[in-house]
Amino acid sequence: MSRLFMLFAALMLSSAAFAMHCPQDMAKIDAILENNPPTDQAVLDQVVALRAQGEELHDAGRHEGSVTVLAEALELLDEEPHSH
Repeated sequence: MSRLFMLFAALMLSSAAFAMHCPQDMAKIDAILENNPPTDQAVLDQVVALRAQGEELHDAGRHEGSVTVLAEALELLDEEPHSH
């Protein structure tokens, strides 16, 4: 029983960690887009689309997916994604 509890606790904590991660990554992307946006319009469009998709996933509670999508956007901006 205690192993089951430990597994459940670990899952809850990792979910919470992903949930806190998303807003930080979105804020980082927003700051880059405001202060130093990509000059390539195709890259800019892709980053904006990924940023929106990441927010939608976050709002839907799909934080792991959100972190993955936002990491793609950060990589396009030549930024290091947030480490887990």
